[in-house]
Amino acid sequence: MTSNILGSMKKDGSRLDLHPADVKGVWTRWRRVVFAVLIGFYVLAPFIPVGGHPMIQLDVQHRRFYLFGWTFNSQDFWMVVLLLLAFAFGLLLVTAWKGRVWCGWGCPQTVFLEGLYRPIERWFDGPREVRIRLAEEPMSFKKFARRAGKYAVFLALSLGIAHTATALFVSPKELWLMIEEGPASHLEAFGLTIGFTAILMFNFTWFREQFCVVLCPYGRLQSVLHDRDSVTVAYREARGEPRGKISKPALSGVDGAADARPKLGDCIDCKRCVAVCPTGIDIRDGLQMECLACTQCIDACDEVMDKVKRPRGLIAFASQNELLGQPRRTLRPRLAVYAALMLLALGTLGVSLGTRTPFEANIFRARGGMPFIVDGDVVRNPFEVHVFNKHTARARFTVEIRSPVEAQVIIGTPAIELESLTDAHVPVSVSIARSKLQTPVDLVLVVTDQTNGTAREKTIRFLGK
Repeated sequence: MTSNILGSMKKDGSRLDLHPADVKGVWTRWRRVVFAVLIGFYVLAPFIPVGGHPMIQLDVQHRRFYLFGWTFNSQDFWMVVLLLLAFAFGLLLVTAWKGRVWCGWGCPQTVFLEGLYRPIERWFDGPREVRIRLAEEPMSFKKFARRAGKYAVFLALSLGIAHTATALFVSPKELWLMIEEGPASHLEAFGLTIGFTAILMFNFTWFREQFCVVLCPYGRLQSVLHDRDSVTVAYREARGEPRGKISKPALSGVDGAADARPKLGDCIDCKRCVAVCPTGIDIRDGLQMECLACTQCIDACDEVMDKVKRPRGLIAFASQNELLGQPRRTLRPRLAVYAALMLLALGTLGVSLGTRTPFEANIFRARGGMPFIVDGDVVRNPFEVHVFNKHTARARFTVEIRSPVEAQVIIGTPAIELESLTDAHVPVSVSIARSKLQTPVDLVLVVTDQTNGTAREKTIRFLGK
């Protein structure tokens, strides 16, 4: 029977400190590889140069963003919306298909907790049984020394993660200068880094699984995202029940016949799956909100099955239909809808990036004055051209105004050079004889990027008739 009490809570509602046991196996090895890749990417992304800038840098203060060699400004924020939509629909697709694998394999909460903090804790405090005894012991010098050493390493690790997060918003060079100049010269960055460090310490030293089972809303969406064909970590009840300890069959009667007890299933009720669970649930109670699909119970159960010489897979990935002996449908409407929406968002993003020019060019009427000036038989329109360089390096641009009728064009700076993600405002004056304005005249702004030969055109109506 499924319990209504969270695995990380006692019956009186108080917090139960969890000490997951160590586990070995195929899934555990693959998770460690995934964790290493994700942590390595997080640590190195702000420091690996691509196109003269960090692989990832989100310079919010100056509205400059660098992603994998692409440069963006605040005008490109709509592309971020497409990226977030693609991620959201991708997450819905994965959840409906494979359950909560994101939580157990890709979520930063799990990656850093299980990939860094728990291994450090095991190194200081020992295996599960030792950690439990240590937690129950009164404070002593040995216990204090272990706690102090462990939390000191946790603090150093949290500071490192926090400074790496700061490097995502400033360049590594700027970060180093900030450190050298001291907190007093950069109070805002220092305060954010220390605040993030404090959050990491609170989360990874105490709050831990409570973030997943109490705060994170994603786990509560499982009931609407799953269906009977969703593949989740599941206990094969038909094979495992009735559970019981391994023992020799009792004999009864003078003829030595075996007793009438029912034949036991493959589950020997060792509770190893509960001991290794990071949220403290019993997977044998069925699908639960707290299950992170971390697969530790699969490896633990397979290890036990090997020891008792029974087939592996008592706990494995399976859908509800499979557990009931029915075929599982892989292709189904909701998966098709989620996949289509994700591909639509990715496709739109890809087309936008492919057709995106490495600079912006616009023409506006001059601010703070008349839209046109009549000087005898000549009409003059003042304009302002705005050019923004999205290249990752310095680039040169030329500005040209084309008119379908004879016109006098004066351009403040016909050729300009701009550093990466900087802009310039160029004054332009166009004068046309009144006799030439019998029909509407549309001027064409042409800004040419001399770096790669591309050009952008904008049209604006000449006023004055």
